[in-house]
Amino acid sequence: MRSSRPSPDLEPRRTLYGRRKGRPLRSRQRELIAALLPKLELALPEPGQNGAIDCLELGKIFPRPGTEHTTEIGLEIGFGSGEHLLAQALRRPDVGFIGCEPYENGVAKLLASIDSVRATGTPVENIRICREDGQALLAALPDQCLRRVFLLFPDPWPKMRHHKRRFITPDTVGEMARVLSDGAELRVATDHPGYCRWALSHVTGTPAFLWQADGPNDWRQRPSDRPETRYEAKARAAGRACYYLSFRRLPRS
Repeated sequence: MRSSRPSPDLEPRRTLYGRRKGRPLRSRQRELIAALLPKLELALPEPGQNGAIDCLELGKIFPRPGTEHTTEIGLEIGFGSGEHLLAQALRRPDVGFIGCEPYENGVAKLLASIDSVRATGTPVENIRICREDGQALLAALPDQCLRRVFLLFPDPWPKMRHHKRRFITPDTVGEMARVLSDGAELRVATDHPGYCRWALSHVTGTPAFLWQADGPNDWRQRPSDRPETRYEAKARAAGRACYYLSFRRLPRS
């Protein structure tokens, strides 16, 4: 794996669409932001003067006794309040999980959930939090370092003039193909039919990915290894169907 790589097109980091802050945080949330977040936060390296980006050393971020690297590393881009991310981390304590979420209120909710789980005596040591844009994080990851990427219910930006704000673009699909190892999985979930078609078109438009679906149940049913989030429950209660897409990273030639 490379220790550094050229910045994509040597351009500044992408404009962040959406809010970084919402309602004022409660006192306990502010305490967790101040005390717990620094222990879990994953800071990105700044691009050098020539545009080169130093790659994150994931073996140091997720150390395991007697080994150089964690067995696997997964990434969730836009984890919301962190329900899915925490559930995955508890289900697989041997896997390191990076959660990317610029929205401060969502980060605070995840920290509160981690703190509550730890209070029961259950350790949660395999989560790291990045508060930057997902594209900036992808650019800082080394080649073939991830076994799973989750993009669950991203903002669909339904208006035509806002489609350029959608996270899935040819550039981000290319970056996800780069950081996923051969045979790894990309999961995309949405309750917006137009975004479902958009994701299918963009991801299958590259030879790097294969859509893993043999029948309708493969994309209509939530995977059994993850919980239903509050957002999904609200979508179903409102009568909206949810779509679950799974893509496999094909072997490099």
